[in-house]
Amino acid sequence: MGPMPERAFQVDADEELHGAIADAQREGRLPPVRLGDRLIGAGTDEGLDFVEVSGDELRQLVAGRRLPRWVAAKNPLSGGYVETRALMRDQELVTVCEEAACPNIGQCWGRGTATFMIGGSHCTRGCGFCNVITARPLGPPDPDEPRRIADAAAHMGLSFVVVTAVARDDLPDGGAEHFAATVAALRERLPEARVEILVPDFRGSWDALDIVVGAAPDVLNHNTETVPRLYSTVRPGARYERTLELLARARASGMRTKSGIMVGLGESLDEIRAVFADLAAVGCELVTVGQYLRPTNHHLPVVRYYAPAEYPALADMGRECGLAHVEAGPLVRSSFEADRVADAVGEPFIGAAEASQVA
Repeated sequence: MGPMPERAFQVDADEELHGAIADAQREGRLPPVRLGDRLIGAGTDEGLDFVEVSGDELRQLVAGRRLPRWVAAKNPLSGGYVETRALMRDQELVTVCEEAACPNIGQCWGRGTATFMIGGSHCTRGCGFCNVITARPLGPPDPDEPRRIADAAAHMGLSFVVVTAVARDDLPDGGAEHFAATVAALRERLPEARVEILVPDFRGSWDALDIVVGAAPDVLNHNTETVPRLYSTVRPGARYERTLELLARARASGMRTKSGIMVGLGESLDEIRAVFADLAAVGCELVTVGQYLRPTNHHLPVVRYYAPAEYPALADMGRECGLAHVEAGPLVRSSFEADRVADAVGEPFIGAAEASQVA
């Protein structure tokens, strides 16, 4: 494949922004922009991939002083939200929805779904994008946690359960046995439910991965997060090649695999396409793409916000690279509507438990 055309914006007319657009481009916050017949930021139209952006969206991107409206999620405290929060506190459970400051928490909790986070609330990694606390974990995983998660999932009436975990590099198996115990508890309590797990890289321990795969979750998700060039600053404890190998090994076991990346950290379109191609090459079927949002001033800054019109183009790029489904949008996260994404490949999704019965 040749180099990707450079992304550019097409706007009907907004001439008063000419100077501000040029300033934003010098700061790296905007690609080339064509206002009517005038191109700002590149010599010619040749080699540019234009997407239509409204004048209002352009003004928000140029301002750069606040979150664009399309990433400023509205999270009303509905009855469903209050009930879900009360259940998590009653069962003494941790959710990535809270710990990672997910912008979709109001929407998801409002409809009675959540992503359980096992192994505690303290992570042994210090990734530059993540809001989860980095600290020494407080002892071994709670052996009763899998039962409580299964009880909570049953109480919520979940037919698709998503479980993730903090990285537990302090444990010999990286928390793999705890993942397996949680999947087993869910299978026992909710035999008809499907289970997706979002796992760390276990520091490349394939014995640990085998433990997780042996528990037969329906989807195994491991996030790529960003492009290889940015790994040293975005996720310094991880290795891009190790991520690909984990996904390849899981897929070779017959498991449906999934991954996700963030945009807005300074990556190029060529780099994104290369990641898509690498994921497709190792058999990954499902990929999520969403805007990186800075949790606090102590985390990595946002290099640029992507306009809503850019996400369909990213999804198309992923499919052209061989991915079965790319779920792309400003607020898309790893577990965003995971049940629907798992079924989006085109054929009915038969989970691991059902597959064993068919066999």
